[in-house]
Amino acid sequence: MLPTILSDPLFFLFTAVALVVAITMHEFAHAWMADRLGDPTPRVQGRLTLNPLRHLDPLGTLMLLVTRFGWGKPVEFDPYNLKHPRRDSATIALAGPASNLVTAGALSLLLHIVTLPAILEFFFTTLILFSVTLAIFNLIPIHPLDGGKIAVGFLPKNIAYEWDMTMHKYGVFILIFMLLPFGNSQSPISYLLLPVVDGILKLLL
Repeated sequence: MLPTILSDPLFFLFTAVALVVAITMHEFAHAWMADRLGDPTPRVQGRLTLNPLRHLDPLGTLMLLVTRFGWGKPVEFDPYNLKHPRRDSATIALAGPASNLVTAGALSLLLHIVTLPAILEFFFTTLILFSVTLAIFNLIPIHPLDGGKIAVGFLPKNIAYEWDMTMHKYGVFILIFMLLPFGNSQSPISYLLLPVVDGILKLLL
C-alpha cells in the first residue's frame, strides 16, 4: 500500500474515498432500516448519518484496501424493539448489501448514458467495484457477516436455530480460515467470491 501512496497518490486517494463511500452507504442502510422497522438504537448511537467517521472500522477498512474483502463498524440494534424480530433482523442485515448493489447499478447506468471526465469515470468504476465486493462478501451465510443473520431470518425455525448456534460458536474461526491465503497466495474466499464479483462487474461495466 505504501508504494502505491508514494508512486500514485491521486490513485490512492480516489480508491480510498470510493472505499469509504461504499462502507458508509452499507452501514447507513443497516441503521436506516432498523430505524424504519421501529428500533431507535442506531439513531441514539448516532449511526443514522452519512458521516463516514461514524461507520468506519479500522481493521475492516484495511482489509478492504489490501484484500478487497472487509467490513465497516457494525450497526447495533435491539431485536426486542422489532415487531417480527427474526424476520426484521434479517431485513436489517440484507439492507447493507442491497444498498451496495443498488449503488453499483445506479452508477453503472450513469456511466452508460453520460460521458464523464476520465477521473470521474475512474472514481465511479472503483466505487462500483468496492460496492459489489462488499455486498457479495457480506452475503456469505456465516456470522458475523450479514449473510449469517439473513440465513437465520429466512431458514425454517429449527434449522435457523441450529445454524445460529453453530455460527456463533465457529463462524469467526471459519471466516478467518477462509481469509487465509493458501496455494498460490489466494484465500479460499477469493476462489469462492471472485468469480461471482467478476461476473456481476462484467454485467455492470
